[in-house]
Order: sequence, then structure tokens, then C-alpha cells
Amino acid sequence: MSPQDAAPDEPAELTVHCQDDRAVSVRFCDLFDEDPDCVHYAIEGRAAGLSARLDGVAAWNRGTDLAPFLEELSESFRGWDGERVWQTNDRDLTVRAVFRSGGHVGLTWTLRPWRTSVGSWEASVTTWLEAGEQMSTLAADVRHFLGQGAGRRE
Repeated sequence: MSPQDAAPDEPAELTVHCQDDRAVSVRFCDLFDEDPDCVHYAIEGRAAGLSARLDGVAAWNRGTDLAPFLEELSESFRGWDGERVWQTNDRDLTVRAVFRSGGHVGLTWTLRPWRTSVGSWEASVTTWLEAGEQMSTLAADVRHFLGQGAGRRE
């Protein structure tokens, strides 16, 4: 995972690669402001034989967004039982987190456009990261990416 250091005229993006298979990734891109309380972005999931893109994912400035969820996961680096789930208000992006022995977190990113008819399509990829430093870095990178929209979230 690494945020791209973009020049002011280049679009910001963030790519999360699975440590087990670098061909599996999630990419955050095309960030834009809609209003003072919200930014939108696209998210792309990639794996062997899969390339899916979801446009217009909304990130609200309410403290319940993806970055705080990832920060909570990084603070639980010793593990947890079961599954932890986060999703956007529109339910178009869902992230499911599981902990496995050896200190690794599996994040399953499910993309499902809410603006289309029920059952139109859904795609998921799972990225595996180290529970400690990689999860902390991901949380900070997501917070930074979303904060670039208007500079108000960092």
C-alpha cells in the first residue's frame, strides 16, 4: 500500500496491495468535492480475472467513515474473534475484516453500486495485511487520501 505523492495538477490515488498476492489490489482514485460535508471517490478492485470499478462513493465528514474503522482495526493488532464490518451510508462499499493467526488481517472489499437495480452486480477482493504497522499505515493513508478533497479531514 502506498499513497501516490501527486503534484498539485495530478490526481491523488491510493493503492492497497495484498501481501500474499500483489496482483490483488484495491485502488482509491478520482477524488472530488460535492459539498462541505462530503467528498466522493472511485474505488477499483483487481485480481486475476477481475477488474471492477465503483464511481461516486461518498465519504461523509461525520467520524464514521472508513479511516476511523481502519484505525480501530490497527489498534486491535493482537486480534479479535469473528468479523468486523463497515459500510458506506449508501451500502455501495462494504469492508469486512477478519483476523488470522500470525498477526494478519484480511480485508474483503465489496463493491456494489446502489444506483442500479437490485442484483445488478457485486465484486469483492480480499487483501491481507500485517495487523500492526501495515494496518496503521493504511488507516493513515486513507485518512490522508480522503482529506485531500478539501483539506478538512486530516
